[in-house]
Amino acid sequence: MPERPYTLLSCCMSIDGYIDDATTERLLLSNAADFDRVDAVRASSDAILIGAGTVRGDNPRLLVRSETRREARTDRGQPPSPIKVTVTNGARLDPSAEFFTTGAAAKLLYCPSHCVEQARARFGAVATVVDGGPQVGMAQLSEDLYARGVRRLMVEGGEKIHTQFLSEGLADELQLVVAPIFIGDARAPRLVHDGVFPWSADRPAQLVEARPIGDAVLLRYALSARFDGVRPAG
Repeated sequence: MPERPYTLLSCCMSIDGYIDDATTERLLLSNAADFDRVDAVRASSDAILIGAGTVRGDNPRLLVRSETRREARTDRGQPPSPIKVTVTNGARLDPSAEFFTTGAAAKLLYCPSHCVEQARARFGAVATVVDGGPQVGMAQLSEDLYARGVRRLMVEGGEKIHTQFLSEGLADELQLVVAPIFIGDARAPRLVHDGVFPWSADRPAQLVEARPIGDAVLLRYALSARFDGVRPAG
């Protein structure tokens, strides 16, 4: 069997299951204590993966915020923040986005073979462009990341990426934070698209932790036999 990194999916959603609203402004569903918890998870990871839609919509930096955690990573011989990874089908991202321009760690951009040449011309100065074959699949991407030394992968969305990892049984852990609000708008994005998932009424996911974080709650699920139960140090 090809090897892949331990894969942790991280997401925050409303009580009614939305990860954002339908406006162009980013909705912050989490609170300060949970942002710090996520920072600790990032610091424990070798790479962070987000989809192209998240790069466009949120323009995230994906850096470890805590100076103490950055220094601890440096002491271990790692860059201050994890490798940043994204996937694009058409190489239409903005090369000046924070994803590409912030942080000293490597940036990896996976794209289908048909647009590799275009992507390398557009992003070659700010990222390593990886040929993902006719269509980039998450299993192949995970195996390639493992070959590049990534042992712990944190996936931060969006819904297309989460759907692929979950429906293909490639996730080992889900950390889902439920915020105390409702969105109530079917146009807004959810945790996943429609799909066939390994967990059902006959085979439910295993809840291993439920922890209040202020007025939100963290639900932590073991999704595979590889679940390691490790809680990142604060």
